[in-house]
Amino acid sequence: MASYTLTVARLQEVNQEVYNFLSSAGAKYGVGFWKPGSGIIHQIILENYAYPGAMLIGTDSHTPNGGGLGGICIGVGGADAVDVMAGIPWELKCPKVIGVKLTGTLSGWTSPKDVILKVAGILTVKGGTGAIVEYHGPGVDSISCTGMATICNMGAEIGATTSVFPYNNRMKTYLEKTGRADIATLADEYKDDLVPDTGCQYDQVIEVDLSELKPHINGPFTPDLAHSVEDIGAVAERNGWPLEVKVGLIGSCTNSSYEDMGRAASLAKQALDRGLKCKAQFTVTPGSEQIRATIERDGYAEVLRDVGGVVLANACGPCIGQWDRRDVKMGEKNTIVTSFNRNFTARNDANPATHAFVTSPEIVTALAIAGTLKFNPEKDYLTAANGEKFKLTPPTGDELPAQDFDPGQDTYQHPPADGVSLRVDVNPQSNRLQLLEPFDKWDGKDLEDLRVLIKVKGKCTTDHISAAGPWLKFRGHLDNISNNLLIGAVNVENDAVNKIRNHLTGEYDGVPDVARHYKKHGVQWVVVGDENYGEGSSREHAALEPRHLGGRAIVTKSFARIHETNLKKQGLLPLTFSDPQDYEKIRPDDKISIIGLKDFAPGKPLKAVLKHSDGRQDTILLNHTFNETQIEWFLAGSALNRMKVLQQ
Repeated sequence: MASYTLTVARLQEVNQEVYNFLSSAGAKYGVGFWKPGSGIIHQIILENYAYPGAMLIGTDSHTPNGGGLGGICIGVGGADAVDVMAGIPWELKCPKVIGVKLTGTLSGWTSPKDVILKVAGILTVKGGTGAIVEYHGPGVDSISCTGMATICNMGAEIGATTSVFPYNNRMKTYLEKTGRADIATLADEYKDDLVPDTGCQYDQVIEVDLSELKPHINGPFTPDLAHSVEDIGAVAERNGWPLEVKVGLIGSCTNSSYEDMGRAASLAKQALDRGLKCKAQFTVTPGSEQIRATIERDGYAEVLRDVGGVVLANACGPCIGQWDRRDVKMGEKNTIVTSFNRNFTARNDANPATHAFVTSPEIVTALAIAGTLKFNPEKDYLTAANGEKFKLTPPTGDELPAQDFDPGQDTYQHPPADGVSLRVDVNPQSNRLQLLEPFDKWDGKDLEDLRVLIKVKGKCTTDHISAAGPWLKFRGHLDNISNNLLIGAVNVENDAVNKIRNHLTGEYDGVPDVARHYKKHGVQWVVVGDENYGEGSSREHAALEPRHLGGRAIVTKSFARIHETNLKKQGLLPLTFSDPQDYEKIRPDDKISIIGLKDFAPGKPLKAVLKHSDGRQDTILLNHTFNETQIEWFLAGSALNRMKVLQQ
């Protein structure tokens, strides 16, 4: 408890100006504010706001967590949320529906996390793009409400618009236990409208037999590289992945429920009873103040600490790189296992050599105790302190606390009755907060002779475009956070990270440095990318930064949904090759002109003229998904600019 209290106190000290800004902004505009220490927003929503049949948007890709309570909860960019808050309709291209039919029953070492890890292996990180995933079938009833939330949460890792479960008694019980019995009663009244329609048709159907499903562990470097736990040791040996588990991390918005913590604690208790502690470092991140307080009251936190765990603050923590890791050197090859949702290169600890694997809290705990990927808890033995061999029995844990949840500290700030006279607190000299300046509107001309800032090779997530970790302290200061622009992307010219040629000087420099140099000299630029560009977090900064530093277009083979919309909102042109092979025609030293903007219209491709340094040219077609409203954003310079015009 002492480490948790010190962590929160330190966070409040370091981030006080940010909290003052959020508190004052909420008060002025009549919005409630969850104070530091409250927890992760997805968990707060599940505990307080989500309900069956709700439609909700949130500015994070894991907003679909609320699908565990039967809500249509969709992750969007911040500008989309601004639209809704300003009373402007929010729109989405009608998605397909992928049905996942669940049969059988979860048991033993298999957990809800294994369902989505299995589905991720089938669909890959882009297989759910443009689709809602609807879980159904008799197996649904064997999954707890928070387990369903875990599955929906990680739907972001397959690119899904959102995921949803049908209303059932597990949701009803959770609503009652979280003080919303009246909503449960109302949901019962309309339950026929909260389940799949009889005879409904899906665009694709996947079947998963829960009785045959094995515990999974996915990774490294991508959440769709699926393995069974029994196979991972051999696979790791074959691929040269480090077998020693350096750190096990449980919690986050994906897996920090009371049930998750109870099942992990049941394994920790077995180890302690035989005189063992974790061989690996072990961290525990409660998802909310309510969860933290309840697992403290019921003894789970004490057991997890006794086995070697450290209870962190109720926050995202290492899941988004908020981890001052010191047990390995930067660049040192090592393995960690987490119950988080994604494991892109350098995401958790900024070390590109860290092999991160995603699995359930139960498997994380077992591997942290054993200290190696080669341990299969279903079959392998541990050695007790007295030398005896023993096997861990399958984890157990109550779905919900026998007593009511302990709400812990009251961390919610209610908005005042009238905040019009209040001032939003932003210090002009702050290096963490900066008021936004409007972007320039389109000048009515085609975009001529854009420089290729970087031609990206392979995977480029929003973590590559706008790194998390220590950079997150600049989320409120666009100019400062822009110093991380594309520093994780691989340059096709030299296979290097954050090393590109400045075509004005001929020298190589970091990506943001070159972008700033181009901006200073009035040179606009374009980024060229590969497949599924911008997958991952709905990080709006990944779209704000290129616009701020002089970017005008992003040309790729394909985009992740949220990032494509975010780019449009900031007045950038997200364009895709009509022929994906045209990616090969672009050279890093090309100048690119984008032609046809005076006739910019939905469904009408644009042309790009590639001017090569040897004097030759290629002309290619570029597709887009802009509708009429989105074209108005481009013409105005951004969606915010257009909103201002409409309000005049």
